[in-house]
Amino acid sequence: MSEAGLRQAQEKMRAAGAADVAITVFSHYYRLLESGQQGTIRESEIEPVGDLPHLEHLDTDAESMRAALAETVVIKLNGGLGTSMGVTGPKSALPVKDGLSFLDIIARQILSTRKEYDVPLPLVLMNSFRTKDESLAVLDQYDELPVDGLPLDFLQNMEPKLLADDLTPAEWEADPELAWCPPGHGDLFTALVASGTLDALREQGFRHAFISNADNLGATPDGRIAAWMAEHDVPFGMEVCRRTRSDRKGGHVAVRKSDGRLILRDSAQVHPDDVASFQNTKLHTTFNTNNLWIDLDRLAELMAGNDGILGLPIIVNRKTVDPADSSSPKVIQLETAMGTAIETFEGSQAVIVDRSRFKPVKTTNDLLVLRSDVYELDEAGDLTTTHEGDEPYVDLDPEFFKILADFEARFPAGPPSLVRADRLEVRGDVAFGKDVVVVGDVEVIAEPGQQRQIDDGTELRG
Repeated sequence: MSEAGLRQAQEKMRAAGAADVAITVFSHYYRLLESGQQGTIRESEIEPVGDLPHLEHLDTDAESMRAALAETVVIKLNGGLGTSMGVTGPKSALPVKDGLSFLDIIARQILSTRKEYDVPLPLVLMNSFRTKDESLAVLDQYDELPVDGLPLDFLQNMEPKLLADDLTPAEWEADPELAWCPPGHGDLFTALVASGTLDALREQGFRHAFISNADNLGATPDGRIAAWMAEHDVPFGMEVCRRTRSDRKGGHVAVRKSDGRLILRDSAQVHPDDVASFQNTKLHTTFNTNNLWIDLDRLAELMAGNDGILGLPIIVNRKTVDPADSSSPKVIQLETAMGTAIETFEGSQAVIVDRSRFKPVKTTNDLLVLRSDVYELDEAGDLTTTHEGDEPYVDLDPEFFKILADFEARFPAGPPSLVRADRLEVRGDVAFGKDVVVVGDVEVIAEPGQQRQIDDGTELRG
């Protein structure tokens, strides 16, 4: 480990056209890695959060909501590909409900909110170079979506993967793109500056940004939170949900003992000795939805005052240079998470929201629930549930359902009815016919080596 590795990485980024601020931020984290930092947060350093405000109890009025939304921009993280489901393009372009993609539904949500409150409410995507063209092609269908003087997107930065043994930039002749990686979604702040988007938004009078993942259709711009941010001069707001057993591996908010600030501890930052306390949902009761609200002026001040380095905790992600080839060289990806910025803004707050604002689609299990009759989509792009209680738990055999093409081949007539289901677990190769209904707690098992066919109109119970 030496300055030579950093210098090579800097030269590689410069040759690829990386912005100076992106190189500065990468260099900061390279030096942290070289000094031995692993980004762990020990249980002894934190304590659970106390009472937090709830969205339903925020005291706002219609005019305050309209005024706050008039100064708000919606930013969607859209750099992700559907690789975990065997899809090569942007995940946000996948049809998820009534033939509409994530981006179609997001566009409807934005346009509906604009009309309801009579506000400009720009939509801006943070794309990767792999998602940009296809995503913008989807949004091109909505002529009224662009806002004069503002871009519809900006690009996240790229950085070299580092060889684990000497921290020099990795090379991979078989696919040179695999030698590069995004710096985690904490790069949002750097990319906003590097692209000029932050300046453009502020010049047009936008004060707050609502930021969320493009695959979370529950993350709509809520006027109550916007008004709360403005009224109480909150520099950074994080939406959190009550943790259940199924959320025990998700990042949680806590209070840092040394200075009393709210922080976010993600699973990658947990010391092996602290796993049990990290997963204790009675101790740490809320998790981060990755729905964030940020004061753009305060962000600009922090970035300008620290050479673009917010000081987010480092995340050391160890992989192979080709994720699909375990024999390829071991590499390190230097990453940050945008939610960890909660500790860098003095006066940050968290607000409890219902699960309706957290509907991410990470697997085909999630996709089946969203496509089913558990949710209805209205003209405004809002999803409403028709299911009483928690949404049904779905666990499909990954051998036959993980890849989207395999999943869809086994639901050729669409998803079964899940509105009266509590749990659907499928083991083995099972194909579902038309108008199948799942009631209660159901497990479907196929014999090894054989496909089991569920006939049209079948009602599955128990």
